[in-house]
Formats: sequence, structure tokens, C-alpha cells
Amino acid sequence: MRTAFIEALCEAAAQDERIWLLTGDLGYSVLERFSTRFPERYLNVGVAEQNMAGVAAGLALCGKIVFTYSIANFPTLRCLEQIRNDVCYHRANVKLVAVGGGLTYGALGFTHHGLEDLAIMRALPDMTVIAPGDPAEARAATRAVVDRPGPCYLRLGKAGEPRVHEGEPDFRIGRAITVREGSALTLVSTGGVLKLVVEAARMLAQRKIDARILSMPTLKPLDVEALLHAAEQTKRLVTVEEHSLIGGLASAVAEALCAEGVNGVRVRSLGTSGKIEPRVGSQDYLRGMYGLSVDAIVAAAETLL
Repeated sequence: MRTAFIEALCEAAAQDERIWLLTGDLGYSVLERFSTRFPERYLNVGVAEQNMAGVAAGLALCGKIVFTYSIANFPTLRCLEQIRNDVCYHRANVKLVAVGGGLTYGALGFTHHGLEDLAIMRALPDMTVIAPGDPAEARAATRAVVDRPGPCYLRLGKAGEPRVHEGEPDFRIGRAITVREGSALTLVSTGGVLKLVVEAARMLAQRKIDARILSMPTLKPLDVEALLHAAEQTKRLVTVEEHSLIGGLASAVAEALCAEGVNGVRVRSLGTSGKIEPRVGSQDYLRGMYGLSVDAIVAAAETLL
């Protein structure tokens, strides 16, 4: 995803001289594509994320479109006060990019697991929150946040994530993407677990269960219309996210259903527990530990049925 991001950002920067990129001393082998082409609009602030957020806000208030980049929770949680007060309070045109969302950096331990970011970013005023499902969505999302005024949060995986969409997805901020039609139930995902959801739907199809897939790359604003349509037609929803079940996709879906007074819909949610997990390991290992696997998604769907 990060490769798709930097390619799309370079394309946009070639067309718009207002675009800047700031990094917290990370992104080597990735960000050189930007720094080499646009050195006057690239700044490494060092391991000083609070300062990075403040500098980004200042540049944005001078008319720039500023992207900040770091891994996992560092560009969000470490500088949360500056994001809230410097960026959001002024509705500054700052785009926060976190690479390695979820359990991508699993082997580096809890300090590098990004499992609360979507909840916290959702709670900030005027913040758009986007978690693409594959490189195609990441590329389209980068272009979209360039054009969207105000604060945006873009949560990426790392590198090597498989492409799910065969063609270019119809990506629009605030809109879900229907990856697969189905009538038995709806699988709703945000972020890099989309590939698992697609594989689960194929396995369910082999068992004569027709599952719809909604990729929800925009968590805020949520596509309530698509969600309600799926709930009305299938009556069963399974939400899947590589994030705490508190405050992320599961919470957003539950809030929307309650706010709209939807009855008769059964929901199962898969995500992380919201508890500190001291174990380390690969992303696949930790996903399995939290029940984020193809088999777990299939089991959750069959339980609803």
C-alpha cells in the first residue's frame, strides 16, 4: 500500500506545487521518490512527531497541502494534542498518513501495533478517516485526500499487500465499495483485511452461502446508506477489522444501525479485544491469535445463519 501511496502522491505533487511531505525520520526506500523529485517540498523533522504536526499545521495555514508520514501509532497517538489543537481546531489542510496500521509491525511488539488509531481519529472534530483495503484503494484514496479540504487520516498497510480489485475501484470518500453481490449475509470490512474477507466469501460460496462484500475504506464519514441497504436486504452483517472492537468499524456500524432505528438485523464483529497483548510475532500469527482469519470469518457467518 505504501508504494501505491507514494506513487500517487508524486503524481499529484507534479501537478500541484502546494503539496508537501513531512516525515518523522522514517520511510527510507519509499519516500526517496518524493524527496528526490521535490526536495524543496520535503522535510524530515526527525523523531519529533509533535513538532511534525505543528510544522504541518503552520504550512497548511500558509496555503499548503501537507502530508505527514510515520509508522503505526507515532504520527497519531504521540502527537494527539497537536493534531487536535493545531490541525483540527484550525481545520488545517493536513493529511496524516500512518503506515503499518493494525498488526503489520507485529514482530516489533505492542508499542508498534496500531489498534486504537481509527477510534481516536474518528473522535476528532472535522477529521476524515480512511483505511484502504488494498493498493488500488490506497492509490485512489491518496488522490481523494489531496482534493478534500481539511484534516484527513489515511491508514495504510506496509508493502506487499495483494491487490483485491481487478480494475480500478469506484472510490469516493464517504462511499462503500461493493466488491461482491450476495443475498445471504453481508461481510463489511475496513483496511487490509479485505483480502481475508474475499477469501472467506469464496469459501462460503463453496458451501452454497452467497455473501455480499462491502469494503468500507471511509470510516468517517460512514456510508450509512449502503450499510442500511445491505442490512435491509440480507438481515445479517459480519464486520471485520484489524483494530480494536471499541471505536472502530464495529462501533461505527452499531452506532449507525441504532441511530436509524434498524430492527431485526443480526451482527457479529471480528477485531482485536482492546486488551494489551504482550506476545509478538508475524502479522499472520497475531491475526490468528485474535481470530482474524478466513476460517474465523466463515465461522462467524455460519453462526449468523
